Amino acid sequence: MKNFTVTILGSSAAVPYRNRNLSAQLVNHAGRSFLIDCGEGTQMQLTRLKIKSMRINHIFISHLHGDHFYGLIGLISTMHLLGRKTDLHIYGPPMLENIIKLQLEVSLTDLVYRLYFHPTQDHTSEIIYEDERLTISSLPMVHRIPTTGFLFTEKPFPRHINMDAAETYNVPFAFFNEIKTGRDFRTEDGQLIPNNLLTIEASPPRTYACCSDTLYNEPLVELIKGCNLVYHEATFMSEMAIVAKEKLHSTSAQAAMIAKLAGARKLLLGHFSARYDNLLPLLEEARAVFAESYLAEEGVSYEV
Repeated sequence: MKNFTVTILGSSAAVPYRNRNLSAQLVNHAGRSFLIDCGEGTQMQLTRLKIKSMRINHIFISHLHGDHFYGLIGLISTMHLLGRKTDLHIYGPPMLENIIKLQLEVSLTDLVYRLYFHPTQDHTSEIIYEDERLTISSLPMVHRIPTTGFLFTEKPFPRHINMDAAETYNVPFAFFNEIKTGRDFRTEDGQLIPNNLLTIEASPPRTYACCSDTLYNEPLVELIKGCNLVYHEATFMSEMAIVAKEKLHSTSAQAAMIAKLAGARKLLLGHFSARYDNLLPLLEEARAVFAESYLAEEGVSYEV
């Protein structure tokens, strides 16, 4: 099975706080790196964790609040100064394209690599990236400005060859790829060997949902049903539920309820308000609703 991890680069809301940086996380799938959000300080986090930024070819920006994208132009510029050769793809709200163009224009920067911008929309879920192994879809959030989350979904794995059966029926190696796609095999004497005897079912595809800034939003549940790992903002505790609603954010208990209703396997809480020095009460509040809740710890990589 290919590696599939999420590394937390920043977990603070609005402003950096002591040992908590602004929003950013790196998704690694089968050796490819995808950056979600790029708050101020993201470059330093990448450097500190010895993550090679040049390997990032796709950046996803959830919305245009500064704590989620003010580090983007710095990262784009550093890639330019280091002589990047490969294309860079950025996905985000339509206005972000003009912001990037203006920042490059006023600094008289003509990038040495090609930058492609892909506008997202926050009204419905849609596939915004796809390759032979993975699809990435936008997830509508409910926030003060247009905001999306992102759903990473593995494509189904081909079935595995049952080597004992292959040997029993003298299946030549040259036929393995066809059999993996579901084809039966006919022996030299004409016997038809059904595919389910020659193969073993592969592991089910894994999914990761990054739910950025949002009000408690139950329609989200259907979009992330059965996720292996869900990251959900948990800016406040329940005692500040009224404030959370006014600011269109969620409490840790509400994040846990979304994970519970979705049947997720594991929940990461993040986007913590700077008013909380000790995060354990937020974790305890979430675990009272959904036992498999965890704090998103910066510098830690989580298996999907």
